[in-house]
Amino acid sequence: MSEENQYSFENPEYRKTYWHTCSHVMAQAVKRLWPEVKLAIGPSIAEGFYYDLDSPFPFTPEKMTEIEAEMRKICKENLPLERFELPRPDAIKFMEERSEPYKVELINDLPKDAIISFYKQGEFTDLCAGPHLDRTGRIKGNAIKLTTCNAAYWRGDSNRQTLQRIYGVAFPKKDELDEYLQRIEEAKRRDHRKLGKELGLFAFCDEAPGMPFFLPKGMVLRNTLVDYWRQVHKKWDYVEISTPQIMRRTLWETSGHWDHYKQNMYTTVIDGEDFAIKPMNCPGSILVYEQDAHSYKELPLRYGELGIVHRHELSGALHGMFRVRCFTQDDAHILLAPDQIKDEVVRIAQLFDEVYSLFGLPYTIELSTMPEDHIGTVEDWDVATHALSDAIESIDRPYVINEGDGAFYGPKLDFHIKDCLGRTWQCGTIQLDYQLPGRFGLEYTGADGEKHCPVMIHRVVFGSIERFIGVITEHFAGAFPVWLSPVQVKILTITDRVNGYAQQVAAELGAQGFRVETDLRNEKIGKKIRDAQGEKVPYMLVLGDKEAESGQVAVRQREKGDLGAMPASEFAGILRQAVDSKALK
Repeated sequence: MSEENQYSFENPEYRKTYWHTCSHVMAQAVKRLWPEVKLAIGPSIAEGFYYDLDSPFPFTPEKMTEIEAEMRKICKENLPLERFELPRPDAIKFMEERSEPYKVELINDLPKDAIISFYKQGEFTDLCAGPHLDRTGRIKGNAIKLTTCNAAYWRGDSNRQTLQRIYGVAFPKKDELDEYLQRIEEAKRRDHRKLGKELGLFAFCDEAPGMPFFLPKGMVLRNTLVDYWRQVHKKWDYVEISTPQIMRRTLWETSGHWDHYKQNMYTTVIDGEDFAIKPMNCPGSILVYEQDAHSYKELPLRYGELGIVHRHELSGALHGMFRVRCFTQDDAHILLAPDQIKDEVVRIAQLFDEVYSLFGLPYTIELSTMPEDHIGTVEDWDVATHALSDAIESIDRPYVINEGDGAFYGPKLDFHIKDCLGRTWQCGTIQLDYQLPGRFGLEYTGADGEKHCPVMIHRVVFGSIERFIGVITEHFAGAFPVWLSPVQVKILTITDRVNGYAQQVAAELGAQGFRVETDLRNEKIGKKIRDAQGEKVPYMLVLGDKEAESGQVAVRQREKGDLGAMPASEFAGILRQAVDSKALK
């Protein structure tokens, strides 16, 4: 990397350092304005920075404007950031003298012989490992924006103090900040929670927190996705199964979920025995495999399952369709011989490419390695990790390493799709598992006539139906391609005299499998068109006396506007081409 790029936002480490320094500048501004506020932590994050603060008053938009102004002053002061160290006892005393109890707690959790580092800028000093910019003047004060303030638990513990978390972002240039803020506004316009309500797709109710309700139009969208999923998986030689949602505790103990995932599982007692609602589908697929004896000639065996799972997420983590407690994983579990791994991983990557390309979603790949909390030997993990990297390298797909973020039973390849705003979403995953088949004693008869233990691949392409619907709702801003749209055609009448003709056209199109609605309200045609546009309907047929007399339809397309009059049969051909081709526009 050139020296010029090294100190630019093209370098992720520099960007992280820049934003981390901004968090200190924000904390200094807060302490100047309100010395009674207590400091918690303030890191950089994927898009900006935040600082958790314990304040006797709320940080209103007006107060955040004051903080921004003070931050600009601190940047102009061009204060040097100076690092110094203290032994642990002196560090505790230093923060106690400044009445910073959260900092004292953090220091107390460090080893007794630790040397604690601090960063000082002007009158402000903060406990920090760094790194930081050398001066506050490196930050462009006119390119700082504090975006939101939310509640946050101290150290993520819902039983601890509730703090206020101020988020911010900053850039080296003002126009870069402006561009970012425009993207944020566009993201708000595309928010799937807002569009889901406006378009009648899904809802959330207090009676079932984090568990989406699909409304009629949302079910059409969901079922269309599911139909496509089934078509693709049939093409790629998967067989579909379905397994129970509640199974005995002993199953989850054998799989390892009880020891490694119990805090996220819903449990119950049936006939005096512990049962768990499944958080994952893999043990069910294993029980299906166990129903018969298997030969190497059958492998790979590809089980696909649209399995409903439940996971206990903290209420504060719930976020529309992106973070829910009940969802449908478009799962597959593949049992295969070790020498089939490379070909199968390549095959799955090709399936993923087919699916994501259909939605216009480019992607990147991340290889996640062994976490601290894992089962199996290091040797098994090394073999599995190299098997994944070898497979993806064989098809010249670039990837990055994500150290220590594998599943507890094996390494994984995560596929991060990128939407039209440049945001990334982890959807697809390929997880290679040498552990569960052995824990369950799975076998197949090899070519040598001996019994062997298969390997298992866990994989999803959408990730979950719910989350993927949230992603594509925002990606398309609710204006889904014709094949996905809950309503593909809306027929709008200019006068009541043509209601019969409108219903006839609707019936003819409906008989051909198209999804059609009629708007026969006694409203002006302009309002009907605006309403249909607001509903993101791909095609509108405007019918008046002229169209009824000639047996034609006046066609309007969502993006292109008026396409002119044509016979209904000709329009049906246009619609059929759009649906069958699964075109994006």
